[in-house]
Amino acid sequence: MPSPKAAALPPIGCNGRGAQASSPAAPVSLVEPSIEEQFRLVSEAGVFDSFDRLPMPDQVDTYLACIERWKLPVGTASWFYALGRDEPLLSQKLQLAAKVGATLHNIMVHWHDAKGRPIDDEEVVDFYLRAYDLGMPLGVEPTLELHVNMWSEDPRRVAPVAEAVRRRGVPFNFTLDYSHVIFKMGNEEELRICGLTDDVASGKVELDPRRPGSLVDQWLDMGIVRWLQVRSVAPNGPRNRWSVLDPTQPVAAVPTHSIFEYRAGEPGRGILYPFEKPMPGEWHSSWDDSALDCTRAVVRKVLAHHARRADSRLAAITTEMINLPDYAHNARFSLIGQNAAIARHVRQVWAEESATAPAR
Repeated sequence: MPSPKAAALPPIGCNGRGAQASSPAAPVSLVEPSIEEQFRLVSEAGVFDSFDRLPMPDQVDTYLACIERWKLPVGTASWFYALGRDEPLLSQKLQLAAKVGATLHNIMVHWHDAKGRPIDDEEVVDFYLRAYDLGMPLGVEPTLELHVNMWSEDPRRVAPVAEAVRRRGVPFNFTLDYSHVIFKMGNEEELRICGLTDDVASGKVELDPRRPGSLVDQWLDMGIVRWLQVRSVAPNGPRNRWSVLDPTQPVAAVPTHSIFEYRAGEPGRGILYPFEKPMPGEWHSSWDDSALDCTRAVVRKVLAHHARRADSRLAAITTEMINLPDYAHNARFSLIGQNAAIARHVRQVWAEESATAPAR
């Protein structure tokens, strides 16, 4: 009988939107470096195993050349979909993912369809099953993300959708980006817009990943976590007052019909908090290391589960410090540096957890 083997840390990738060598002289910008420069920055950070991004149709050759030059594979890729409009895109995006070697396609399905109607759980299930049927022959698994402005902004919907998929005899893959929950903790407006206020107040739903019975525990116990995305964020953290919203200008991840009221002149939502302490003038708000406790708790819980459970389905990890207005737009710290700091933390936690875990 072969000896039990220790679990392996899944590859750690960096989201291409986070590949900027920003600084006080060159703040985080919506105008991104070239794909070649993004690959270079991720590779030269020295802590990443892969590059996370979906190419546009005319970028495939560039991606393939960069993968070869920097010895940095693309394992994961994401896209946004509004039902009633973007169904034809699904096959195209899955094929693009396959062309560059990605084995996971992260799917963000908007809360509203193209006409502004909130979609129901069964529609999410049907879209996932279609993605599964289209993607699996290509070697690309679909995975649905926990994300603001998407069907899963109300995280109570995740378990019913997962169970409905599994009743059809298909594995449910979930992308866990818990920053989209942590930033709502203690924030009355953010809890209200997705209907969480009463359930959180009564204890029916536990958002805090440091406490037993949290949503993180629930999803890990269900065995659905396929991809861990790590963005540091603070409970009820500061909104991004350095990025003033202009609803007339389309921005990725902000749909035409949004569950959140994006008002002209308002700051971006507070879905990012620096992982490393910013230098004076690099960040718009005060910084407290303890605000990162929830982010660290999620990383440790997921990695501890992966180290100890033979049935862990975790296949990918990415860092998600990105450049959009709800996140790091106009910050003066190094965006690639913040991503690299998170990757180093993930590796440190894994070393600790795997050292004490029995072979499985």
